[in-house]
Amino acid sequence: MPELEKIALLREILEQAEASLAQAKKVINEFLGGEIKPSKPKIGQKQILEKVQELAANIGKSRIIQGVFNGQSMVAPDETEYPVPANYASKSKMIQGDTLKLTIAEDGSFIYKQIGPVERKKVLGVLSQNEDGEYQVIVENNKTYKVLLASVTYFKGEAGDEVTLVVPAEGDSEWGAIENILKKNSLRDMVLKKESEDAIPGPEQDGEKEVVPGQIVDDLDSELEGLEGLVDDEE
Repeated sequence: MPELEKIALLREILEQAEASLAQAKKVINEFLGGEIKPSKPKIGQKQILEKVQELAANIGKSRIIQGVFNGQSMVAPDETEYPVPANYASKSKMIQGDTLKLTIAEDGSFIYKQIGPVERKKVLGVLSQNEDGEYQVIVENNKTYKVLLASVTYFKGEAGDEVTLVVPAEGDSEWGAIENILKKNSLRDMVLKKESEDAIPGPEQDGEKEVVPGQIVDDLDSELEGLEGLVDDEE
């Protein structure tokens, strides 16, 4: 569809919407027997029309926007927040402060790319869950970092698990990215297994003689030689 036809279609949709809204107001006024005072809109009609014109001008074109990741979304220079898919952020181990490039394709698809990762460091902590059900990681000095649910779900994490967390090397951050999770019982099971292996007695510990390969054959030869001696004596 040519761009002029798309713009005409948008205009027609707006006009139909305005007509429907006016008709709805008229019906309500008749039902209530009075005129309803219009509420103050959050966004003025002028701003809406400007936005529509901007969208119409960008039909058939892709747009590129850069911003900073805040732990959940990308924040553009004009403070507009663009949602970042949690699975992508989790898989890419993005952390607060990373610079992203968002490409809005012609069909409206959002394509993100990490172009400016900040310096990182890794810390160890324990996974916990607050009263609202949100997951957090508590590290040294009781510092708490929020983590994405998608990361916890991917690693099948539970409260009490040990977590390797990636955080910005400098500055204070509210969010961290999960590098890996060690299940809370894994370390205990390893210790118990090692202790049980050490407790199993060796051949010399339980009073039994250790069997050496070839020894059974040597012992049998000795017994046969003894029997031959007895036969010689009887003759």
